[in-house]
Amino acid sequence: MLPPVSFASTEPLTPGVTFTSEGTRFVVFSRHAEAMDLCLYDPADAQREIGRARMRKGENDLWHVTVRAAAPGTLYGYRAQGTWHPDKGQRFNAKKLLLDPYARSIVGRPDAAEHMFTTPDPMHPPGCLDNGPRALKSVVVDETFDWQGDRPLHTSWQDTVIYELHVKGFTQTHPGLPTQLRGTYAGLANPLVTNYLRELGVTAVQLLPVHAHLDDAFLLERGLTNFWGYNTLGFFAPHGEYASSHDPQEQIREFKGMVKALHADGIEVILDVVYNHTAEGDPRGPTMLFRGLDDATYYRQDADHNYLNVTGCGNSVDSAKPAGLRLILDSLRYWVTEMHVDGFRFDLAVTVARDENDHFSQHAPFLAAVAQDPVLSRVKLIAEPWDIFKMDSYQVGGFPAPWRELNGKFRDTVRKFWRGEGDTTAEFAKRFCGSQDIYGDSGRSPLASINFITSHDGFTLLDLVSYSRKHNLANGEENRDGDDHNHSVNCGVEGPSEDPVILDTRARLRRSLIATLLFSTGVPFINAGDERGRTQQGNNNAYCQDNELSWLDWTECDEAMLAFTKQILHLRHTRRTLRRPDYFDGKVNPATGLRDVTWLEGNGSLLCHEEWHDPRRCHFIALLDGVQGEPPLVLLFNRGSTGVDLTLPGTTESQWKLLFDTSAVHSSAETFVGAANMHVEAASLVCLELASGPATAPEYC
Repeated sequence: MLPPVSFASTEPLTPGVTFTSEGTRFVVFSRHAEAMDLCLYDPADAQREIGRARMRKGENDLWHVTVRAAAPGTLYGYRAQGTWHPDKGQRFNAKKLLLDPYARSIVGRPDAAEHMFTTPDPMHPPGCLDNGPRALKSVVVDETFDWQGDRPLHTSWQDTVIYELHVKGFTQTHPGLPTQLRGTYAGLANPLVTNYLRELGVTAVQLLPVHAHLDDAFLLERGLTNFWGYNTLGFFAPHGEYASSHDPQEQIREFKGMVKALHADGIEVILDVVYNHTAEGDPRGPTMLFRGLDDATYYRQDADHNYLNVTGCGNSVDSAKPAGLRLILDSLRYWVTEMHVDGFRFDLAVTVARDENDHFSQHAPFLAAVAQDPVLSRVKLIAEPWDIFKMDSYQVGGFPAPWRELNGKFRDTVRKFWRGEGDTTAEFAKRFCGSQDIYGDSGRSPLASINFITSHDGFTLLDLVSYSRKHNLANGEENRDGDDHNHSVNCGVEGPSEDPVILDTRARLRRSLIATLLFSTGVPFINAGDERGRTQQGNNNAYCQDNELSWLDWTECDEAMLAFTKQILHLRHTRRTLRRPDYFDGKVNPATGLRDVTWLEGNGSLLCHEEWHDPRRCHFIALLDGVQGEPPLVLLFNRGSTGVDLTLPGTTESQWKLLFDTSAVHSSAETFVGAANMHVEAASLVCLELASGPATAPEYC
C-alpha cells in the first residue's frame, strides 16, 4: 500500500525528485497526457510494485505528487494515460512503465528487450503487454558527497590539451589495477591512471558518453553492444555498467570520486554528450521515455507528425520547444554544479542548435540560452559542427562565441598533406596557423579550433598509416559501415608488416602527424592510445566492439612513440610560441626584425604567391618569431617520398639547436649553422630553436 501522499500548492515545481519537509516530491512534464500515475517498486525486488499514486497536473504542464516515505533507494516509474493518435504525434500507452527524464540513476538491463516495444506496426494501437515488472526503473537517490573543496578547474583554452578516452576501454586491461576496478570510474580515478595522464602532459580528458544508454536490439542479436554509448536514455544518470559498485547511489559517488581524483592531478573532465536524439529511435523503437510521456512535444516532427530524423538515429530531440530545451539546460547545469565536470563536447551539435523552423541558427533557442546562462557560459563548450540534414548540416565555423568546434577541415587537410597528396601546401598552412579563413571573419580566435587528426570515430593513428581502406567485417555489416574517405596510407603493405623500411616510414609519419597536431595554432585533441601505438586492426567504426579491438592494451606499448609524444607535449607546454592565442598577422617585430611567421623555400628564399599552389611542392620552411622574448623556432617540412637538403635561415653566425627530427636521423645534441643546408628525410618534420646569432629572413620575393 502506498504511504500517504500530498500535493504542493505554493512552491515552484521542479522536474525530477525533490526532498521536502512533507516528503519526497515527484514531478514530470507532459502537456498532452490525460492522467499520470507514479509507480513505486521495491529496491530489494525490482519486479514488485509496492504502490501507485495518481498525480495532479499543475502549472506549466508539470504533474506532481509528494510521497511521505519514499526514501533514497526507492525505485519508481511513470505511466502516462492518453490517446493513441500517431498521426497527431500522440503515442500514449499506459501499459509501459516510463523512466523519469530527470532520473539521477537507472537500474535494469538496458537491452532493448521485446517488452519495451509497443507494437510491430507503429501506426496500429498498442498491444496489451504490461512491462512494469521488467522495465527499467528510476531511482530516488541521496546525492550528498564530500568534495573536500573540489571545484571545476577552468584551465585556459590556450593551455588546454584534450585526451579522448572511453571509461571502460581505457582501463579494462590495465595490469596494475585490481580486477574489480578495471573498466570503471574508480579505475580511471586510480593514481596509476591519473599519474599516467599527468606525466603524458594532457590537461583534460574527454570521456565518451557516460550518460545511461541502451544497447540496440540489432547489435545484441549479433553478440555486440553499443560500446561507444551514443544512445542515451538518461540525461542525468551515469551509466551504471561503468561503476564497480552495483548500488545506484554508490555509482554516483564513484563518478564524483573520479572527477575529484582527476582534478587533484590538474586534469579537467569534459563529457561527450548526446542531446540530439534518444535511444527510443524511430516509431518502431522501444517506448521508455519521451515517446510515452509526450511524443509531439519532445521530438521534432513535420507537419504530418512524422519524425524529423536529422541525426540518422530515428528521432531528433526538439531543443527549440520549452520542455526539451529546459531538460537539456537542467541536465548540463546538473553535471557542472553537482558532478563538477568542466565542459561538454556536443555530439551532432547542429541538431540542438536548430530553431523552431528546424534550421541551424546562431540565434537558436539553445545557443541563446547557453550564452546567457551564468553557469554554462563559463565552462568548456565544444561542438561537433554537423548532423545529416540535407540543407544545412555542415557548420564548421558557424557556431558563435564562446563555442569551440571540432575542425574536420584540419583533420582532412593534415592527413592529405602527410600522405603525400599534391597541391596541399596552401591549405595545410591555413590549418597549421589556426584556420583564420574559417573562424577569423566572425571575430573568433584560433582557439575556437579543436585540432584533431584521429578520434574514436575512425582509424587510430597507427592504422591511419597502416591501412588504405577500412576493415569493418567484425561489425557484422559486410564492411558497409564506416567512412570510405579516410585519406589514409598503408606505406606499401595493407596491415601489419615486418618490413623494417615500412615500419620506419610508418613510425616517421606518426611522429610527423603528432608533432603537426601539437605545434599547430589552436587546441590540440589526442585520441587515447595513439601515443602508444594502439591499433583497431583497420576497423574505422568500432562503436559496437566491447572487446580487445577497442580496449587499450596496456601490455603493448611503442615506447619510442610514447617518449616522442611526451617530448612534444613538453615543448608545447614550455614554449608560449607554440600556444598562440592570436592569428599570425605578418607584422615585423622591431625587437627581432622578424615577422611572426615567415614562409621560406627550400633554398631559403621567400615562398611567394603562385608557389603556394604548385601541386609538386613537397617541402617548405616556417620561421616563427619567438613570443615574449623566447628564441625563434624554425620548422622544416618534407612530405615527399625522398629526402631533401633545405637551407636554414640566418647567417653563418647563427647557431640552431635541434629540438626534434621525426625521422630520428639527427641527434638532439647536434647544432646547425644558419645559411647552410640541412638534410630532411622523406615524410619528416624537423624543429630547431635559435641558440645564438641572428635569425634573419629575406624581405621580398
